[in-house]
Amino acid sequence: MLGPDILGKLTGGRIPLDHALVQIKDTAASLAVLHRAGLLHFPRLDRSLRTIAAANKYGPFAGSVHTHAGEGLGTVALIDERGALTYQELEARSNALVRAWQRDGVAAGSVMGIMARNHRGLVLTMLASAKLGARLVLMNTGFAPRQLVDVAAREEVSTFVFDSEFARVAAALPETVRRYVSWSDEEVTGVPSLDEVITGVDDSTLPAPEVFGGFVLLTSGTTGTPKGAPRGRTSPFASAQFLDRVPLRPGQTMLMAAPAFHGTGVSQFALALALGQTVVMPRRFDAEKTLSLIERHGANVLVVVPTMLQRILDLGPERIAGYDTSTLRIIFAAGSSLSPDVCRRTTEAFGHVLHNLYGSTECAVATVATPEDIALAPGTAGRPPVTCHVALYDDAGRRITEPNVTGRIFVASALSFSGYTDGRDKERIDGMLSIGDIGHWDEHGLLFVDGRDDDMIVSGGENVYPLEVENLLAERPDVLDAAVVGVPDPEFGQRLRAFVVPSPDSTRDPDEIKAFVKSNLARYKVPRDVVFLDELPRNATGKLLRRVLMEMNVPATGGSRKRAATEA
Repeated sequence: MLGPDILGKLTGGRIPLDHALVQIKDTAASLAVLHRAGLLHFPRLDRSLRTIAAANKYGPFAGSVHTHAGEGLGTVALIDERGALTYQELEARSNALVRAWQRDGVAAGSVMGIMARNHRGLVLTMLASAKLGARLVLMNTGFAPRQLVDVAAREEVSTFVFDSEFARVAAALPETVRRYVSWSDEEVTGVPSLDEVITGVDDSTLPAPEVFGGFVLLTSGTTGTPKGAPRGRTSPFASAQFLDRVPLRPGQTMLMAAPAFHGTGVSQFALALALGQTVVMPRRFDAEKTLSLIERHGANVLVVVPTMLQRILDLGPERIAGYDTSTLRIIFAAGSSLSPDVCRRTTEAFGHVLHNLYGSTECAVATVATPEDIALAPGTAGRPPVTCHVALYDDAGRRITEPNVTGRIFVASALSFSGYTDGRDKERIDGMLSIGDIGHWDEHGLLFVDGRDDDMIVSGGENVYPLEVENLLAERPDVLDAAVVGVPDPEFGQRLRAFVVPSPDSTRDPDEIKAFVKSNLARYKVPRDVVFLDELPRNATGKLLRRVLMEMNVPATGGSRKRAATEA
């Protein structure tokens, strides 16, 4: 919602009439969405007020669990590899964990870090840190020791929670950092587990923390040390951004395949808790196991990053059809763009259930594509939901309103951050935040993302966005995955290089790939090199590591299958 704080940023402290009208309109629309979703109860507003009060005290995770437990909700909140936990059990165990940490000297206002996969240890840490009033930094499970040390130092982490598999990475932290193990595949000498420290500890209700802890999401960090995007108190109406165009409802079962430390997973997990849903959390993603879990638990909602969805689709129609996925009503995908081919294949495999969220760590939500949007225009990023405002600007800062004209994408939203933890910020125009992408509106008012602002190359005087070529290559049945990057060229300044993950029956012919692109796109968009790889380099959240591809040593012609296999 464009509340007073957002409007203040837009106007330098003054709220003109037109912005005030936007605020009123957004508030009314948010109330309608929350009522429709089951979060705003008429006429029993007392229930809604209790939920809002708890969220203001504890934050979105602990506030929801605290409210549901207090109302005696007996629903299972979480299912992981160790079994099920109800909302009341999560409440009690997180209370005990707060007291155990306080006994060990962990103080309100301090900073904690966690490096964990999806399971109860991560959830309990999220709940207990909020109840304690500590800020929680959600670390990427793909961090190397140096990245972890750099982020922990910048964020001033004094307590660190980690899965035993990350013990070697955690060992790089200074000895002064207090440590706990969140999941034990093997014993970590000298480090207690969360289970050990809460044994026998009082688990009764705690007073609200004196300070609000909040949490920190990290950017993908594909080109260096990730930046921190802090999340403090947010408007209780902000969840309408997600619920407006995605039909999440109470009583559903959500399968959380996406990592919960990432913006995609953490946002949908918060909504699931608010709605009193049951969340199934496998520690590791496996495409076929995901289908099995949908069948076993009758999951209604599947949360994925696009790479996961593509892995599921690559199983093929016959293997997918071998599992009963008829309970699935929502596939929620976010984190990077979906190609038109993936959109079409998802609809063919699961029906009209795909919802694609476009946003970023910094702004949260920009647009959401519903199944109806995707049927009309596969590959679209959709439309802005209530309380979100999206605009395109040209390089001179002039607003673009015409369809099919490319511009830089800017967003205003109640969930937009106020700046990175290191003091830096993103570019802003008219109070709107740059998302770092280039896109255009079509004639239906649907947004399309054409690529990253910094991915565009100039080849022989022509502007080229690699994403257009990637999407085209993804349509080929003999291509499992594709990425296109710009590399230096002595004649043209830059040229395109395509990296292709071929199917087993592919002929792996670079010239045939180039001819295919030439027959569908302009001549200057044809990759000069085609390199075949077994898989593309990605980080733990599925983000493509373009810098790795750009720096990869490949043959000048890009056509050597033998060399390509070596590079893979």
